[in-house]
Amino acid sequence: MARRRQVYEGKAKVLYEGPEPGTLIQYFKDDATAFNNQKKATIVGKGVLNNRISEHLMTRLNEIGVPTHFVRRLNMREQLIREVEIIPVEVVIRNVAAGSLSTRLGIAEGTVLPRSIVEYYYKNDALGDPMVSEEHITAFGWATPQDLDDILALSLRINDFLSGLFYGIGIRLVDFKVEFGRLWNGDDMRIVLADEISPDSARLWDLTTNEKMDKDRFRRDLGNIIEAYQEVARRLGILPEAGVHELRPNEPTKGRA
Repeated sequence: MARRRQVYEGKAKVLYEGPEPGTLIQYFKDDATAFNNQKKATIVGKGVLNNRISEHLMTRLNEIGVPTHFVRRLNMREQLIREVEIIPVEVVIRNVAAGSLSTRLGIAEGTVLPRSIVEYYYKNDALGDPMVSEEHITAFGWATPQDLDDILALSLRINDFLSGLFYGIGIRLVDFKVEFGRLWNGDDMRIVLADEISPDSARLWDLTTNEKMDKDRFRRDLGNIIEAYQEVARRLGILPEAGVHELRPNEPTKGRA
């Protein structure tokens, strides 16, 4: 099999050159990291589940008119995506106090916020992805005021849709992180949702018990990480009865670039 050119490798994914100009292949790894890469582990099957969950959510968002980079899932660990110019800003939408918000402001975890809060973080691992304001973003040229208007509108629309979708399957969308990119078509550009949406990038709590069903199980050493991700996939209706083991026979490793 021909070797593929690796374009980028992050903490949880690898990007390869796509089969056609303007496309990439996004490969989901089993690697798990937390606390700015200070805590690391390999969780077998996580990449498979995140691929399926992100595929499902991106597809549903595409269906309601939210533009994304997602084209289609290729196999158990890979998606075909459109190549975009990633905006170096992570957008966090918070519905319930948790994580760093609770730590920074002394708000008890689980407190329902009076309205959804949108925060921006500069994508820079060396600096620990610091929180920034809209003024920082526009002053340093990471995004224009129009870009930010589009990003905010899309973020709130995504939040509204996903909150309802998860509520319908007994899950509270506490908060989540998204990234956006510029998709170019000649001289025309539009802002689209990029990266992934999965239990790696969202806090998901059971609506009745508040049991955590996301990467906080890894961050806080709660155990049963794969079982939690599987339960999210099961409620979304995308997990085969045999579970994740059915999804990962004889899989290649991340070293096949």
